[in-house]
Amino acid sequence: MKTFRTNLLRGFFIPLLGLAAAGMPIDARADTAFKTWIVKFYETAAKSGISRSTYEKAFAGITEPDRDVLEKAAYQPEFKSVIWEYLDSRVNPYTVRIGREMAAKYGSTLNALERHFGVDKHILLAIWSMESNYGAVLEKPDRLHHVPQALATLAWGDPNRSKFARTQLIAALKILQSGDVAPKQLTGSWAGAMGHTQFIPTSYLLYAVDADGNGKRDIWHSVPDALATSANLLAKNGWQNGKTWGYEAVLPANGARLEGQTKTLAEWAKLGFARPNGKNFPRGTDRATLKLMAGANGPAFLMLKNFFVVKRYNAADSYALAVGLLADELAGHGGVQQSWPRPNGTLDIKQKFELQSRMKELGYYEGEVDGNFGSGSKAAISVIQKRLGMQPNGEPSRQLLEALR
Repeated sequence: MKTFRTNLLRGFFIPLLGLAAAGMPIDARADTAFKTWIVKFYETAAKSGISRSTYEKAFAGITEPDRDVLEKAAYQPEFKSVIWEYLDSRVNPYTVRIGREMAAKYGSTLNALERHFGVDKHILLAIWSMESNYGAVLEKPDRLHHVPQALATLAWGDPNRSKFARTQLIAALKILQSGDVAPKQLTGSWAGAMGHTQFIPTSYLLYAVDADGNGKRDIWHSVPDALATSANLLAKNGWQNGKTWGYEAVLPANGARLEGQTKTLAEWAKLGFARPNGKNFPRGTDRATLKLMAGANGPAFLMLKNFFVVKRYNAADSYALAVGLLADELAGHGGVQQSWPRPNGTLDIKQKFELQSRMKELGYYEGEVDGNFGSGSKAAISVIQKRLGMQPNGEPSRQLLEALR
């Protein structure tokens, strides 16, 4: 049994430190406390209509907290990637290629959902990509958690997330009681996000759809159900049928001072804002908000209502922008035309793919050519840098790419 890391022994773990001296290991004491919590929590679950049978099925065989959940909760790093790095890892030739393959494979389903909910099918594909890499994450058991155990662990052991986890646990038990999914199939992320499109249990209860008609709302195994559930969320939160999420814009002189302001597209045009492709903004009264994701030196965007609807899925501007840009790429509209203010010597996304491809061709790299430089890519880079007499820091660079060319 893995022992808690020292840094985790804080908050609710601190009282357990003195118990080890009494002859009982800390892990064993924690397991006992966790099992006691589960027994007592049934009183709360019962008040929400959860049957004893459902509760016992949810926690059958669960004798200890999910320690991996506690570690992930305690060591969540702050997201510090600059916007172009965030977009590179999510909007790139790999995600576009797989997305187009999925568009062909599920074409009839996507068209039917677009007609029924009025939500752009390319937006649905982009969300699927962002949330689970088109379902690939669900094929990696080591990254999945039993949702009742994970949420009970957070409710019992994480004071900062206890209220959230208790609410989500009740919702997860309701899902199980509905018969939509078997106990062993009720899996998700460490914080309880589930299925192809990563819905937390309360959102599932609000928006889940049985699109394939089998009598179950199965976002874990049914792609139609998962995509329909996402479409339902967007539609119920005000998605405007037939309209886009926003437009890339070229800033006029001193235009950056207007960041955050909302005006009609016509008003923005009168102020000198233009599209980089030379086309006019559509006529009409649509209102748009100016956002500068990388400051005055980067691309500007005029965000329409649908951008903010996507944010009901994830509140980060970077997330909604990535969804919109990937959807545009999948639809064949192209990507951002202006350059991001990358530091000198760094690579853009096309160059990142080229570097990985060249390393693979030379036999230094065996992983997926996806533009993401994880441990495998960085190890290969270090080997190459040593052989070329460069500092072996493992970081991709234009200098390295030019050397391999």
